[in-house]
Amino acid sequence: MRLTCWLALAGCVSLTAAIEPISTSIAVGMAAALTGFLATYQNVLYYFHECCRPEWISYNKTGLKYDLNTKLYGQHVAARVVLKAVTGFMNNENPKKPLVLSLHGWTGTGKNFVSQLIAENIYKKGMSSSFVHLFTATAHFPHEKHIDTYKSQLQDWVKGNVSNCPRSMFIFDEMDKMHPGLIDSIKPYLDFYDNLNGVSYRQAIFIFLSNAGGENIVQVALDFWKDGREREEIQLKDLETALSLSVFNNRNSGFWHTSLIDKNLVDFFVPFLPLEYKHIIQCGLAEMVSKGHAPDKEVVEMMAHDLNYFPKEERVFSMQGCKVIPSRLDFYV
Repeated sequence: MRLTCWLALAGCVSLTAAIEPISTSIAVGMAAALTGFLATYQNVLYYFHECCRPEWISYNKTGLKYDLNTKLYGQHVAARVVLKAVTGFMNNENPKKPLVLSLHGWTGTGKNFVSQLIAENIYKKGMSSSFVHLFTATAHFPHEKHIDTYKSQLQDWVKGNVSNCPRSMFIFDEMDKMHPGLIDSIKPYLDFYDNLNGVSYRQAIFIFLSNAGGENIVQVALDFWKDGREREEIQLKDLETALSLSVFNNRNSGFWHTSLIDKNLVDFFVPFLPLEYKHIIQCGLAEMVSKGHAPDKEVVEMMAHDLNYFPKEERVFSMQGCKVIPSRLDFYV
């Protein structure tokens, strides 16, 4: 009550100054002091409590570039596309629509890891930020009979969180297990609208993770290898069109006949190539360091040798990628 009164006094100076100049001066001084105190308190609060402000949300291009170049192995196409897409979007003060990325490839190739790197270089608290929201199909949308309820809940969740912070990030994992039609419920939020019912979604980021389309990506990598061409020669144009079509026409992709693709609302389909033996070694050495061990290449090579590869005779590409390494490595250390 007292706080309200002091703030009211601060806004009423012009009405009372001609009547009681002395008492009004005192009130103005006290109101100014209180305003200064509140501003200081608010700044302290912002420092300790995560808020939708630059102190907590600030894009670090240098950090993302460094992380993609030094921590992500064997994904030159994905690293290049993600860096350009995120940088262009974050540097645009007035984007026309949210950033929508769809990451595709076999398990263990780095899709989840890249979404984590993006979050860490935008939000001070990374994946732990209250403005980063992770949905997993099997955990959050398990029953097809409840799809109408899921649609309503998903719309409300996205709308509520973007209303709270326009610079929100939404990550949808296991899109290949998502019920067809569910993701279309948020299609209006991804479109070219200034706002919907007073809420603007244009600063938000949506990232979809899927194994769907992985076969097409693997086939391109195999063709390059069979032709004796370097892996680094593979470009986005070699993969993106076939990838988007295969996902659109795959009933188990989560994007089956979705208007998100039909209306070109996905900004980039980002392919993740199958990893080779040398990349598994890199992942293993990095994992040893993260576990507090001195990197031991002999140990990592023993672990990597026991994993499955294809083609069967040549053993070029890993079937499991880096995902199993944290648990497998413990057996060899």
